Amino acid sequence: MSALSKTPIAIALLALASAGHAADWSDTSIGYRTGSKFAEPFNNTSIKKNIFDLNHVSGYKYGSNFFNVDYLISDSNDPAGAGSTNGATEVYIVYRNTLDLDKALGMPMKFGIVRNLGVTAGFDVNTKTDAGYNSKKRMFVLGPTVMFDVPGFLNVSLVQLWESNAPYNTFSNTSTPRYSYDPHPMLTAAWGIPLGATGLSFEGFFNLIASKGKNEFGGDTARETNFDGQIMYDLGALAGAKGKFKVGIEYQYWKNKFGNDSSGAAGVGAFAKTTMLRAEYHF
Repeated sequence: MSALSKTPIAIALLALASAGHAADWSDTSIGYRTGSKFAEPFNNTSIKKNIFDLNHVSGYKYGSNFFNVDYLISDSNDPAGAGSTNGATEVYIVYRNTLDLDKALGMPMKFGIVRNLGVTAGFDVNTKTDAGYNSKKRMFVLGPTVMFDVPGFLNVSLVQLWESNAPYNTFSNTSTPRYSYDPHPMLTAAWGIPLGATGLSFEGFFNLIASKGKNEFGGDTARETNFDGQIMYDLGALAGAKGKFKVGIEYQYWKNKFGNDSSGAAGVGAFAKTTMLRAEYHF
């Protein structure tokens, strides 16, 4: 392993260690969302998915942690294996630690519309059981973050990604050794903004990911655009339990999904435009 590839691993391990600090505040939720127009590369059929998630956000002395686990269950249009009538299943894990520079350095970083500056490190890991790819993604993340002074929060980061995968195709029974893509940048934003006193909030994330060079089969990868936003209503407030139970509508726009060119062999399945219903309980 090169010194460069060791760097993000070490940073991610340090970020995980920092999560052990006593939390100054935290919010944990379980959620469910569902839609019938999900898409997967090289699959031209709309897919229904039910997704269960566990989400945790917390702040500690020097920054904040974000942790999310999605458990995704597809219908038979995304089969679990060659010839299977069972749907694929996937677990996708995201962890981010953001070091607040004003807290770490002991000096204010606020100026203009900027609330604070930070450094974000973390990782994505997934495992999927499906017919054609069986993703085993590992991705490490590191880069600067700007936190804007808005109601709620709006954080924008420019991070470098170190990604690898080791797929397995059940049609050909072919296992591909773990392959590392070229390191590549991602412009990413995350937000949660209350809409006045309406009980509504606009939440979500946006990723613009550069091409990661050649894929493990020698083909070119494409620039990836992923917008996922939801309008949520604080239903719990009606029962005197503000912030406890939220419902809403979510929309995902994901062009060139996982770097697969939607205008090439990956087809329309690499361009997802999905509406979902969403519910979450906070505790």
